[in-house]
Amino acid sequence: MAGLSTLILLLCAAKDVMPSSSHWKPTWPSYRVPVILPQSTLNLDKPQFDAEARLEVLSPCGPACHKSSPLPTYEEVKHYLSYETLYANGSLTETEVGIYILSNSADGSQGKSRTKRQIYGYDSRFSIFGKDFLLNYPFSTSVKLSTGCTGTLVAEKHVLTAAHCIHDGKSYVKGAQKLRVGFLKPKHKDGSKGANITNSAMPEKMKFQWIRVKRTHVPKGWIKGNANDIGMDYDYALLELKKPHKRKFMKIGVSPPARHLPGGRIHFSGYDNDRPGNLVYRFCDVKDETYDLLYQQCDAQPGASGSGVYVRMWKRQNHKWERKIIGIFSGHQWVDMNGTPQDFNVAVRITPLKYAQICYWIKGNYLDCREG
Repeated sequence: MAGLSTLILLLCAAKDVMPSSSHWKPTWPSYRVPVILPQSTLNLDKPQFDAEARLEVLSPCGPACHKSSPLPTYEEVKHYLSYETLYANGSLTETEVGIYILSNSADGSQGKSRTKRQIYGYDSRFSIFGKDFLLNYPFSTSVKLSTGCTGTLVAEKHVLTAAHCIHDGKSYVKGAQKLRVGFLKPKHKDGSKGANITNSAMPEKMKFQWIRVKRTHVPKGWIKGNANDIGMDYDYALLELKKPHKRKFMKIGVSPPARHLPGGRIHFSGYDNDRPGNLVYRFCDVKDETYDLLYQQCDAQPGASGSGVYVRMWKRQNHKWERKIIGIFSGHQWVDMNGTPQDFNVAVRITPLKYAQICYWIKGNYLDCREG
C-alpha cells in the first residue's frame, strides 16, 4: 500500500458519477469515499497556548503556484491527515492514521504586507437581521468562536471551522484551551422573556449564548505547515461541544468541481469584524480552483474565516434539494498573476480524503462515512 502513488489514491477516491447533461437539476454526485482510521495515539506535552489568534491567513502562493506543486507521496498524505486532539483540560494527543480504499461490496454500502482589500467594488454582503432569519436554517448554523472566527454546525455536538482560528501552525492560540462557541439569540428586556415584541421598527437586539468546547481536532497538514505550501490545503478543524446545541445543522459533502456548482456559485455566512454583532451573508462565483482550494472574490472581512462554504443541489436518492458544506472559508491572499498583484479570498475544499477524516471525527465509525 505504501508504494502506491498519491495520484492513484486520489483518482480512486474521487471517482464520481455526475448527472447526464440532459438532467436539468444540479445534482449531488456520488463519490467513492476512502476510509481513514486511527492507527496509534500517543500523549504529547501540554501546549503553551502562547500564539496570537489570527482571523485570516495571508499567502502569496496562488492557483498557479499550488497547481505546480508536486503531488505528495502516500506517506506524506498519511502524515498530513494524522491529527492532534486538544482536550478542555489542556492535555494533547497525536493520532497517526491509515488510508484505505474499499470497494462498495466490502462494507455493504451503496454505491508581503499591503493594504488588505477584501471588498471587491460594490460591497455585496447582506447583514441578516431579525430572529425570523437568524434563528432559522441555514443562517442558524453559523456560530461565533471566542477566538474571533466563525464556525458552522455540522452535527449535534460538532462545529467545523478554520485551523488557524485555533493554531497558528506552530502553537495553539491564546484562549484555545477555554474555547467557547457562541449562538446568537434574541436579547429580551427585563420581564419580557419569551415575549413576541413586534411594536418596534428597529431590528431586535441579539446576544450570544456560549457553550464550552470539549475537544478539538487539527490535521497535521496544518501544524508546522506553511501557508505558502501544504499548510493552506489543511486549514480546517473540528470542535466537539460539551453538550448538544439543539439546532438544525448542515451536513458536510465532498466538493464537486466548480463547473458543476449551480451557477458556479458558492454561499457562506460569517461574523465579519467590521459589522460587530451582525451575521453577514454573501454569495459569489468561483474564479479558479485547485484540488484542495477554491479561489473566489466573495466580499469578506477578518472574522468570517472558518465559515462553512455551502451550495444547494438536488439529492437524487432522497428526491429533495439539500444544502451541504463543501469547504471552509480560510481568508485573504495577494497573488502574483504574471507580475501583476491580484487578490483572492480562499476556501479549503472538502476532498474525499478530508470528508472521510472529518466524518470519522464526527461519527467515530467509518461505515457511516462511505458516501460523500
